[in-house]
Amino acid sequence: MILKDPDALPQPIGELRPLDEWQLHMNELFYGLRGSQVRDYSQSFAAADYRLAHALAVDYYDRVRARGRGVAGQRGSEGHGYPVNPVSRYPDNLVVMEWGPGNGNLAACFLSHLKRIDQDGLVYPRVRYVLVDSQPAALETAGIHPDLTEHRGRVESLHATAEDLGAVKDGTVDRILCHELWNELRTKLMLRNQGEVEEEYLCPNLGASRCAAITDWSGFVRAFAGRNLPVLKTFPPFLEDIVWEKEYRKADWKSVPYRKTITEFLKTIDERVLVPVNLGAFATLQEAKRVLAPDAVGLSSFDAGTADRQVLNDPDKPCYGQFGGQYSFMVNFALVEAVARYLGFSTVVTEAQREFIGGSLATNVLGLMDLLATHPSVGSMEPWERDRLILRTIAALNETYSSPYRRTIEFPIPTEAPPEEQKAMQTILEGFKRDGVPDTIAYLTEDEILKALPDLEPLGYDQPAIEAALAVPPQPVDYAHCFIAGPEREADSQELRAES
Repeated sequence: MILKDPDALPQPIGELRPLDEWQLHMNELFYGLRGSQVRDYSQSFAAADYRLAHALAVDYYDRVRARGRGVAGQRGSEGHGYPVNPVSRYPDNLVVMEWGPGNGNLAACFLSHLKRIDQDGLVYPRVRYVLVDSQPAALETAGIHPDLTEHRGRVESLHATAEDLGAVKDGTVDRILCHELWNELRTKLMLRNQGEVEEEYLCPNLGASRCAAITDWSGFVRAFAGRNLPVLKTFPPFLEDIVWEKEYRKADWKSVPYRKTITEFLKTIDERVLVPVNLGAFATLQEAKRVLAPDAVGLSSFDAGTADRQVLNDPDKPCYGQFGGQYSFMVNFALVEAVARYLGFSTVVTEAQREFIGGSLATNVLGLMDLLATHPSVGSMEPWERDRLILRTIAALNETYSSPYRRTIEFPIPTEAPPEEQKAMQTILEGFKRDGVPDTIAYLTEDEILKALPDLEPLGYDQPAIEAALAVPPQPVDYAHCFIAGPEREADSQELRAES
């Protein structure tokens, strides 16, 4: 089928199905067709920056030591299934899992910092760090991170999904970390309508202009339905040209667990207000409950979302975003907490990711892109001018910023910039020091920013605006840290809060 008319309507390429089914379908296509370009569409604080990993390493070190100070016979210190050193009271085998390890940077920085702060050798020598991913290629990419070289003897890979860890034995894991995983897992959008719970259904259509470029229409539709990646790669790129039709139907509870918990939660939300129901996240909680040891430190998940029911009750909130054709959902942390407590977890704490890192460093922190947003002219700049400002901002920060790691920033020079500007930006990029700001997505401390003000102000930055940004509370929907643990860890959590 060839469409000659540029004003023709989009053409259907699939049938009406529940949103979560199409989400899984599109995620498989996205990673199969664009897996090597993920950073072009979405970047994360774990890809090159180190501060999230360092905060997690300090938190883990402190929690393991707090547990080790437990009195013999109390709270099951010896009942977690690990052999215990009777002198130190630390387990001889501490299994730390990372679900969805990305490029391996979080693992590398976590282990390096844990080794650095563990001067007495009470924690790091006992750690076995397990990278978990459903894609073998992703595990290979994570495992060859250069900064993991010194930790080779304690890093392993597991080909599995976080919803089904397969061969992992019950009660054998001490700590679970995952970063920007839940927002990609199976999610439904649900609402109440006249007392009934409904869910969103989607039907994909391909935009008319892209249809016109496809000569073998029936072959394309078959390949799309069958997720035939080799065949789909022979067609023009199409993911961002899909137009989705939507409608709402009565929820099919046969495929939805935790019906009572979800239904009770939706009663707190106004009728006809959509909320994310993160079924994949719930499945990972169930697996975490199974594999975590009775007195395990617990699970930490970092994702964009909210636990504020007032925000969840806002009909205009952003339930999801599309990046390069992939659906990425907001995490409903309030419903995650309800499911976690149903499963028997007694400790569920959700805080802003920025506050978790700032608390670890005992100072305010700001993301580099949040600093950029304080510039009074950034909103009126051309895209290439913003790129130029980013490079100049990093150069200014690098005058005083120093990282414990050596990195090379990946930053494509915009081809739409005038030739002389491209050359100038390339010169700036080549002049970056290896121990400078590690990425365009990175955390900066208040002190680092203020020390760089003499070089930032000539670029147009304003000190009062920066100070206001450092003090601003988290956004209604923001990156958050959700810490989940069993009843045995509550005493340790209270002790750590008291010490801080």
